[in-house]
Amino acid sequence: MKRTARFFKTLADETRLRILALLTNGELCVCDLMAALELPQSTVSRHLATLRNADLVEDRRQGVWMYYRLAKSGEKTLGQLLPLLQTQLVQLPEAQQDLLSLKNYLDQKSGSACV
Repeated sequence: MKRTARFFKTLADETRLRILALLTNGELCVCDLMAALELPQSTVSRHLATLRNADLVEDRRQGVWMYYRLAKSGEKTLGQLLPLLQTQLVQLPEAQQDLLSLKNYLDQKSGSACV
């Protein structure tokens, strides 16, 4: 029950929902999320830590950069809710604008590494 409550509490924040919507396209670096959301690194990292602690995202380090992707939930109920949530999130106007901002940023980004 505590894990489910933590899951829903984590989702009760607009910025975290925006991050989850962006991650539906696959793994992203913190700098990619910062650019798409137009938020400072500290804010994005704090929200990512909350998402990671709720087992909604997974991370990996590559050099000095952290990359995040949606987690694959092992729990049946949460595993069933995540695909539904992702489908609904990307349909929201705010998420569509964030995804467009991300696409524009990635199109302009030189190479695949963060700078």
